[in-house]
Amino acid sequence: MPDSWAELPPTAGLPPRCADLWPFGARVPLLPPGIAEGVALRLCSGTAALVVALQTLQRRSARREVVVPAYTCPLVALAVARCGLRLRLCDLADDRPDFDTAALREVCGADTLAVVVTHLGGRVADLATARAVADAAGAALIEDAAQAWGGRHGDTPLGLVGDIGFFSLAVGKGITVYEGGLLVARDAELRAALRAQAASTAPPRLGWELRRSVELLAYHLLYRPWGLGLAYGWPHRRARRRGDWIAAVGDDFDARIPLHGIGVWRRRVGERAARRWPAYAQALREQALRRLPALQALPGVTVFTDSPGDSGTWPFLWLRLPDTATRDAVLEASAPQRLGVTRLYVHALPDYAYLQRIVDAAEDVPRAREIAACSLTVTNSLWSDDAAFARVLAILQRVLNR
Repeated sequence: MPDSWAELPPTAGLPPRCADLWPFGARVPLLPPGIAEGVALRLCSGTAALVVALQTLQRRSARREVVVPAYTCPLVALAVARCGLRLRLCDLADDRPDFDTAALREVCGADTLAVVVTHLGGRVADLATARAVADAAGAALIEDAAQAWGGRHGDTPLGLVGDIGFFSLAVGKGITVYEGGLLVARDAELRAALRAQAASTAPPRLGWELRRSVELLAYHLLYRPWGLGLAYGWPHRRARRRGDWIAAVGDDFDARIPLHGIGVWRRRVGERAARRWPAYAQALREQALRRLPALQALPGVTVFTDSPGDSGTWPFLWLRLPDTATRDAVLEASAPQRLGVTRLYVHALPDYAYLQRIVDAAEDVPRAREIAACSLTVTNSLWSDDAAFARVLAILQRVLNR
């Protein structure tokens, strides 16, 4: 259990080591196992990877609509707008954080350029249905695997089921280079087109690379329980005290999306960390599966898991509670104990004020709004030992029994 002054992270990022910063030595792939053959390029963020993917598809088609889940990272909406494309929202299913199949068929049509299927919270989306609907509409399928580094759909690595996939190398996203992204594609011709597009859209930028390198050094210093209170916990709780949940969870994104590559040194840092990732990911999975039964036994609580045959990642445990009041009471009770309990995204996409020029606030997406209003996340970091998890469980039981 962490010391009283320490802080658990909201997600289970791979703990950094000083040896990762050494720029020399043998190189290893900066990729999940089995996906190396599909890599197209490395960019400054998962958002930049999505921008390059959409721009590449634009050059091949006159279509102009991009279908995304109504509950997802606001950066996805900003990336679509950055490309001058029209956003089409699809509501979620009743029982999982994934597209509602009937709604997906309805929003896809002759002008659909791409369907962006999202492995939210590391949970594997229904790729077979998304693939079938996209194919029927003549649209490309893009996998947003930003939170699902190393997951698999059956025997296929996530990112390679769709036409294009992208991963995030941002803070807390498994392996990190502070900010970064990977773009992958199964088809060699498409990979070449992605690289050509990136050469013009996202050239190297020395100023940004120097900034990210300094931030990566600071991350290596502070990403541990004693440093997270300063880097994450204090600003998080300060934003919550003033009622600003968007700032508290980091949903306050800028429409000006940086577009550039990853420098050699940061790439090498990620490659060194990648050696430790498979064993760490397995430990996260085992810990999550041990803790799921206790959470699933709570009355009125849904814990999101994967379908049989799929294997997602476990940066956190994602729960839907009976109502907003219950969810908020759990958040309020857990905050002083610094247990890594928080929210994923604050709103469904139509409800962010800064997205109103992109998304119609009157969009009818009730299930996306419900999951935003009633869900929370519990860290699955290995720093969260059994005693810390027992405290989280006790808070949940106490609030639910009121």
